[in-house]
Amino acid sequence: MSDELLISLLIVDDHPVVRDGLRGMFESAPGFRVLGEASNGVEAVERAADLDPDVILMDLRMPGGAGVDAIRELTRRAARAKVLVLTTYDTDSDTLPAIEAGATGYLLKDAPRDELFTAVRAAAEGRTVLSPAVASRLVSAVRSPQSPGNEPLSAREREVLALVAKGTSNREIARELFISEATVKTHLTHLYGKLGVKDRAAAVAVAYDRGILG
Repeated sequence: MSDELLISLLIVDDHPVVRDGLRGMFESAPGFRVLGEASNGVEAVERAADLDPDVILMDLRMPGGAGVDAIRELTRRAARAKVLVLTTYDTDSDTLPAIEAGATGYLLKDAPRDELFTAVRAAAEGRTVLSPAVASRLVSAVRSPQSPGNEPLSAREREVLALVAKGTSNREIARELFISEATVKTHLTHLYGKLGVKDRAAAVAVAYDRGILG
């Protein structure tokens, strides 16, 4: 398979054994290429700038630079790479900040090998990937008694949401639906309000949970 067709990866974890294990797993599977490794968030940002990977596998709790800070900085720099969090922790204090910072997905380290491969492919395409445990936590966290929650989405809002679930940018959504970016943002604001969420990943998680997307 030519390099152009391979999904390139940067592995970020403070444990060398974990990095070695992930590298071996992906290098032995077709369709992936490991460009490099980093042992903390600061190094991850630097390596991402140098290597320009398709997907970054990011641990969260690392001495010398936390994963959430790195995700936030990568988002600020508009890095091309999609960040897939791969961690041991699924508490609200870990999950929500990572998603809000800009992570495309969130998996736990006990995920089966094939699930991890599928998640990396999905992340590379810009699709939101959440482990079942994390998805349920995210849905619970974004629900509140004050949320309207039951107000139905309009046909156009459903179209926008379906494109968001595929990882489509606002600009691409505008082009696809023949509307302005400002109109896309308005639709997003309305559907966020109806779903009682604050961001794309939460909107997708709640929409799947309620059967709006399927």
